[in-house]
Amino acid sequence: MDLRQQEKQQERQREMQRERGTGGAVSEAVPEAVSGAVFTEAMSRLVSGVAVVCARRGDGRPSGLLVSSVCSYSADPPSVLVALARTSRTCREITAGPDAYFGVHLLARSHAALARTFAGSSRDKFADVLWDWDGTVPRLAGVPVYAKCRAGAVIPHGDHVIVVGEVVGCAVAEDDPLVYFRRRLDWSLGG
Repeated sequence: MDLRQQEKQQERQREMQRERGTGGAVSEAVPEAVSGAVFTEAMSRLVSGVAVVCARRGDGRPSGLLVSSVCSYSADPPSVLVALARTSRTCREITAGPDAYFGVHLLARSHAALARTFAGSSRDKFADVLWDWDGTVPRLAGVPVYAKCRAGAVIPHGDHVIVVGEVVGCAVAEDDPLVYFRRRLDWSLGG
């Protein structure tokens, strides 16, 4: 950019600042701390699907929890990204060592009760749930999407851990998704 173009660009910036009422002066805003409550409320407005993430515990029993932070990560290789609370038993199993396997189960609209079961803190969430083993991974019956994953990258951040799961098996069935919005699981996509 030559000197003349730079001068024109600077003049346009000054005009925009005057229109905004800053009188040409640019102020550096000091970022305010965001409270956890405000952030949680803001994120409750993000519409998301929900999934149950399951793994095998060290004692051979199944472990699982409900997550709303799950998404497709890569098509090559097929991968998902899941955020897990560090304090969860399932997180400890998935991040315990190399080649840990886990299952991601996307839930259908009819699975609100199942979602509440896995959102709870019961020690035996599998007691009244139809499931079976897929190798070393607990697999829930009747879910529209099941992805068997091998834990790849594990990225700790704050009170959560981000896990990239490399998908090694996948099953898909047609069904309407369970949608989470404003702390409720009873929303419909319409249609």
